[in-house]
Amino acid sequence: MKFTRGYWLIRENFQMDYATQCVRVEGTDESLHVLAACRPVRQRGDILNGATLDVTFTSPMPNVIRVRVTHFAGRALKTPSFAVNERPAACVVREDDASASFTSGDLTARVSRGEAGWHLDFLNEKGEIITSSGYHGMAHAYDRDTGKCYMSDSLMLDVGENIYGLGERFTPYVKNGQSVDMWNADGGTASELAYKNIPFYMTNRGYGVFVEDTSDVSFEVASEKVERVQFSTEGETLTYDVIYGGTPKGTLDLYTAMTGRPPLLPAWSFGLWLSTSFTTNYDEGTASSFIDGMAERGIPLSVFHFDCFWMKGYNWCDFAWDPDTFPDPEGMLRRYHEKGLKLCCWINPYIAQQSPLFREGMEHGYLLKKTNGDVWQTDLWQAGMGIIDVTNPDARKWYCGYLKKLLDMGVDCLKTDFGERIPVKDIAYHDGSSPLHMHNYYTFLYNQMVFETIKEARGEGEAILFARSATAGSQQFPVHWGGDNSASYVSMAETLRAGLSMSHSGFGFWSHDISGFESTAPADVYKRWVQFGMLSSHSRLHGSNSYRVPWLFDEESVDVVRAFARLKCRLMPYLYAAMVEAHEHGTPMMRPMMLEFPQDPACDTLDRQYMFGESLLAAPIFRADGRVDYYLPEGEWTNLLTGAKAQGGRWQRETHGFMTLPLMVRPGTVLPLGARDDRPDYDYEDDVELHVFALPEDESRTVTLYDLKGRVAATYTVTMKDGEAKVETDSKKKWSVVVHR
Repeated sequence: MKFTRGYWLIRENFQMDYATQCVRVEGTDESLHVLAACRPVRQRGDILNGATLDVTFTSPMPNVIRVRVTHFAGRALKTPSFAVNERPAACVVREDDASASFTSGDLTARVSRGEAGWHLDFLNEKGEIITSSGYHGMAHAYDRDTGKCYMSDSLMLDVGENIYGLGERFTPYVKNGQSVDMWNADGGTASELAYKNIPFYMTNRGYGVFVEDTSDVSFEVASEKVERVQFSTEGETLTYDVIYGGTPKGTLDLYTAMTGRPPLLPAWSFGLWLSTSFTTNYDEGTASSFIDGMAERGIPLSVFHFDCFWMKGYNWCDFAWDPDTFPDPEGMLRRYHEKGLKLCCWINPYIAQQSPLFREGMEHGYLLKKTNGDVWQTDLWQAGMGIIDVTNPDARKWYCGYLKKLLDMGVDCLKTDFGERIPVKDIAYHDGSSPLHMHNYYTFLYNQMVFETIKEARGEGEAILFARSATAGSQQFPVHWGGDNSASYVSMAETLRAGLSMSHSGFGFWSHDISGFESTAPADVYKRWVQFGMLSSHSRLHGSNSYRVPWLFDEESVDVVRAFARLKCRLMPYLYAAMVEAHEHGTPMMRPMMLEFPQDPACDTLDRQYMFGESLLAAPIFRADGRVDYYLPEGEWTNLLTGAKAQGGRWQRETHGFMTLPLMVRPGTVLPLGARDDRPDYDYEDDVELHVFALPEDESRTVTLYDLKGRVAATYTVTMKDGEAKVETDSKKKWSVVVHR
């Protein structure tokens, strides 16, 4: 939200009260409280007839400083709040005539005192200012036209400082110059709207900012004032955390320690998923033809997904198999399990009027109501549908009871679609929560209850969703996919940009509809997207009105899907270790280049390539002629698929057929390749191959392999001696080493 016209003038409809002078300081062992007058106080009479802002500094954990700014403290509105883990640190408060400071670990907040004017600096352990709030920064705003009030602050940007994250954004990767509102919406991938809005951003200067508000926080990122990031929210209080990790990875480690990290996922989930697609005609015969067709062509398939029409039309959701197309669902699920598959079913939080559950939910008060007591209904999506009230514990128990029946029947996981189209006007929640603040937070409670239901039924480490909407903390209920994209190279590129932004926002795993959801891709787009999709954390073939099995595109598509699905299975010892890292530190599997190479400024803006784990660089191809331009950091890199070597520190231009792309191994890597290429879940230790790439003489690398419960199975330390690889290991199983020269 913009409050000004240029640097000096305020928009006509706003009255702005800016923090102008620090007039009082009170410090304790746990906090620093500052009173900021909103005009200069030069004599005692200046304290009258003017606003103040109460500013409190605390620390939820080391290297994190929470800033809470309050204008009026008497607001009684009930709002949900993000579940934040806290590990309070020993803090240091210092005062002198010029300033007051509050220090947590390596991060200090320093406020100027007296007539010097308001200035709030954040400093690192070296005493360097990493960002600050100064002139016309912290403020209370009153909109004369609407009667609404807002709280705002803005933090300075340094020369060359870039902003990343803010959730799943399909707009440019670097957010500088953009206005971004936190409002979950079903807008597709070709718009500024996003399914997953996360009020957290990070910079290439080693810190991040998390605004602790579940409503539609507005960010002006070097837009209203090009020197600053401004964030504002409706109300009388603003709370934000400055998170200093020192590096991008360190910042994500701290942010996810606060908001939650993803759990360990089942190894089978990293294999290929195949869907019926959305509006296609299908029954058991159709599904079986796809499953058997993949097996006949040697394509390993891990999960088969039934989209919306596993239920009868107009009945979504009643959680009952359509008897006209699936007369024997238990038998069908059993037969597919015997083929080694896991099964997934589509659901959403909406109950159509024709569903038998609608009347049941209405009579028991389980559906979201209007303020007059009526059930809120709409014809948008499903005729006459209502929405489950996720703030009602009995409603959650009722809804999840039907999910348990599906799981007992043999369904292994669920696709939790929607969760964005949540009404705000004239809405009354069971627990009295503010509808504005529940709009984005709804998805957290929705996906949480479904994820916990699956975990209860399947056990720790076996629960997984395929979710579309999210907010801060939703990374605890993976995995998320990128929503409705289109069948084009342009949409493929915007899909990747969104995935990179998600990685900056604390999400360890991420997926997308391979070849695009809308329309049907030409064969070349399908094959290029398969390469990209199989080099994503999770890989799903899904579409809208046509099937996505490869033989319907061309025969070469079969070869491409087979090759890259088998490659991913062999990469599983490496990928599973990356999954454990995401679980333990919040480091995403798909990493923006600047996250892995923060000291290389050439990586700061790269949005058409990424690191897949710490050692593999993937550069998807977005052109029909197979040409690709990509950047390699310093060192000698090796293409895993072709063996070709390339010197880093420069851009590369190559042309590839459909069986290859730049999949470059980082210098100094020991890459474990598993013995099986027909499934993702197997014993990674047994007969593993350790592939050594450009490891310098006398240097060592240690590789850790895990079992399928996430426990350490074996370690291998590889050292180059006289041009040969020497291996020390505690493994009792067969292994081999291959040195790539």
